[in-house]
Order: sequence, then structure tokens, then C-alpha cells
Amino acid sequence: MCNLYSQTRAVEAVRRLFRVSSNRAAVFQPKDAIFPGHMAPVVRRAQDGERELVELSWGFVLPQPAKAPRRVTNTRDDKMDSRFWRDSLEHRRCLVPATSFCEPNGDVKPATWNWFAINDATDLRPLFAFAGIWSVWNGALKKDGPPVSLDVFSFMTTTPNALVETVNHERMPVVLVGEEAQTLWMDRSFAEAKSVLKPYPPENMRLVQMGYEKNDLCR
Repeated sequence: MCNLYSQTRAVEAVRRLFRVSSNRAAVFQPKDAIFPGHMAPVVRRAQDGERELVELSWGFVLPQPAKAPRRVTNTRDDKMDSRFWRDSLEHRRCLVPATSFCEPNGDVKPATWNWFAINDATDLRPLFAFAGIWSVWNGALKKDGPPVSLDVFSFMTTTPNALVETVNHERMPVVLVGEEAQTLWMDRSFAEAKSVLKPYPPENMRLVQMGYEKNDLCR
């Protein structure tokens, strides 16, 4: 499970890479640490079919009887038949811009925080995307709290590659690099889009930071 990532690029860089018009891009600040419940940029299709760059809240909301709702940040590729995810997978896929993601190593005490990025000869933190989905939550976020209407997102996870597996033996985010993979996920039928749900090649990634910091120190 990935519950921490960064997106340290300015709006213009994100907009250009993901081909979003300037008049359809929200204003947001780069963040070196994005946690569940935080607002973060997402690229999705607007009602007229054009791409838009908006800020959504990270984590679908799962109601729990007699308890506060729980935020669910990751969508497992082996749990896609769940009714909780199905409609969004079919109709509301999106791209979640990122520059790195973090996995804690709980095998050591205290735990260390391990940040992964994409290889690039000239860029320490090149932009990429997680394969995401989004939805609208109408209801309370806290037990007995007031109802709200909130656009939320989650992103897909799959089995880890050999690099991420050294820290997390169970899951890693689905990483999409390049226009072809990103367009396939956003715009094709779900039957076709599922082909991107696989581990990103470990030789194309690197471990860029390891320690006790819960934020990516490099911008």
C-alpha cells in the first residue's frame, strides 16, 4: 500500500506534460509530501470530453456502521470486481501526477521511509502518473459529522517489481510513463485499459532517498 507521495512540479509543467489547456488548469502548489485526505492534482475528462487539471481529495470514502468512514487510497488490481470500485473503473479513470512515491520499511525499528522515482539522465524527479480513478462522495467524513460533497480519487496498485519489493513485499503503485500508456488508461475501454496494470520495470526506476523524513527533500 502506498500512502505517501510527492508532486513537486509547478502547474505549468504538469499542464504541459499532460496536455491540459491553460484555461482548464486549477492553481495549486507543489507538495513534497501528500498524505491521505490531502488535496492533490488530478488529470481527468471534463463533461465536454476535454482534459482538465483539478485538485481532488486523496482517498475514496468507505462508510462503516457506527464508526467514522474510512479513507481508501489504493485500488488493488486483484480486487477490481468489488462494487466499491467498479463504476469508477469503467467510467471515471484519471491520471495522478507525481514525482516520487514512498514506501516505509517496517522490518527495521524505527521504520525508514524509502522514496522511489523514475530514471532520467537529466532530471532527478521527472514527472509521471499513477493510474487513478475518481468519484464523488456525498456524506459525512467523520462520525456524526455534517454531510459534504467531495470529489475524491484513488490510484491502482499491483504486485511490486524487484526494486520496490526490497521494501514492500506486497504492492506498488501502477506507474504510467509516456503518452501512449497514459492515454490508454484514460480513454480506452476498461477491457483495453487493464493492460497497463502491471509492475513498472525496475531498471527504469531508482531509490532516491532513504531515512526518517516523511517528505521528499529534492525538488
